[in-house]
Amino acid sequence: MQKEYKPFQIVLFILACLIVLGLITYAVPAGRKDIFGYEFRFLSQNKLLKNEKRHEVNLDSLFVDVDTSMVDEVENPHGKVKNFKISDGDLLSYSKNGKERFAAFFNRLRAGGSDKIRILHYGDSQIEGDRVTAFLRQRLQTQFGGSGPGFIPAVNVYETITFTQTVSENFQRYTNFGGQQLSNKRYGIMNSVGRFTPEFSDSVNLDSLKIITAWMEVEPGFRAYSTAKGYKSITLHYSDAFAGCELKIYNNEELVKTDSLISDGKYHKYKFTLPGAAGKVKFEYSAKMSPNILGYSLDGDGGVQVDNIAMRGSSGTFFGKIDNSLAKQIYDDQNVELFIMQFGGNSVPYIKDTVDVEQSVSYFKGQLNTIKRLRPNAMIIVIGPSDMSTLIEAEYRTYPLLPLYVDKLRKMTKEIGGAYFDMYAAMGGEDAMVAWVEKGLAGQDYVHFTLKGASIATQKFYDAFMTSYNKLKTKNDSKEN
Repeated sequence: MQKEYKPFQIVLFILACLIVLGLITYAVPAGRKDIFGYEFRFLSQNKLLKNEKRHEVNLDSLFVDVDTSMVDEVENPHGKVKNFKISDGDLLSYSKNGKERFAAFFNRLRAGGSDKIRILHYGDSQIEGDRVTAFLRQRLQTQFGGSGPGFIPAVNVYETITFTQTVSENFQRYTNFGGQQLSNKRYGIMNSVGRFTPEFSDSVNLDSLKIITAWMEVEPGFRAYSTAKGYKSITLHYSDAFAGCELKIYNNEELVKTDSLISDGKYHKYKFTLPGAAGKVKFEYSAKMSPNILGYSLDGDGGVQVDNIAMRGSSGTFFGKIDNSLAKQIYDDQNVELFIMQFGGNSVPYIKDTVDVEQSVSYFKGQLNTIKRLRPNAMIIVIGPSDMSTLIEAEYRTYPLLPLYVDKLRKMTKEIGGAYFDMYAAMGGEDAMVAWVEKGLAGQDYVHFTLKGASIATQKFYDAFMTSYNKLKTKNDSKEN
């Protein structure tokens, strides 16, 4: 026989449940608790009392002065700065030491001349496909001269707006940030290489190997910005060639060059000057043992070169995984004057407490100090992580420790003499990512910018960069007068 409950008993049961849940909420105010390695979630005090609401960010007012229209011609590249708005100086901050280093870099940038000034833009998946770097490159090259996308990888695996690259099926990609790795760590500066034969041991009998043919073909992307299409030469960068390697170069399917690579195992360059406008160029290799193809640089005759070096899954802690002597040789040879380091997307989701914040920032500081050791006179800019959202009690909110992480990164960057750009603040700060997603400026992963969003975010960086340029240049001008 089914037992019947009286109304007061049901009320008492509901009241008892509410009391138990209230005690749990009081005992666990954050609303989450690790028990035996499992995370249990409850109603938090903030949610219960409605003390905390998601911040609403007005992007229309935030972007009122952001101009992403392109300027393809500059009458006086090293004169008046064009196409930027005065921005909040706090978005790009630096110490007194950093200010002096920044001013020295701007002097070199302003001087121009026939020598190339190379800017390396390292980053995680936020910059892959050249989405961020391409816009910045166009801005800087139209202002200070230069053409071409700069370095491209030996084997590109991302859809890229600036160039189209295809390789033969036997080209294997080796990276230091996931996937197949080189045994000797000689990655150069791209952190990836291409090979069309395996790595052989020193005891291999060369006569027992067959000649293998492989190729790489590249041409400007149809969505590439104008300056990126204007490169005048393609330079092959290679190392670890220990056997003869024949090289054939085709321009628009016509064989125009036959040569061989130097097989002494050292780092070398092979430059091919284009006979006309950039078209489809093919590099064909034939060898028993592949050299390490470190990448190709597609450059103009002078000005600024801005290289996109995207490493999906990386937190920027890669210098301990590469041959630093080879990297230094290339940095010096290529006249690298500025390192832009844009990471954080692969660190923030795994930061659980303040100890993790300190440790992550400390690891990254070691990377910046390595840059200073390898290229002492170069400037370093850290572009901090963008706002990133995670589900917190059924709402997308900023990762709780992201603001602290940003603050610690800023302080550390200034300590080592670099400059810090606050992308988190530039986006609108806490909970801004939700507004960016709603406007179609970021993807549904609440982490990555869309192409349009990347242009706006990069323009904000460019505004801050050129504001600093104008301020420091003006002070130098007054000293000279």
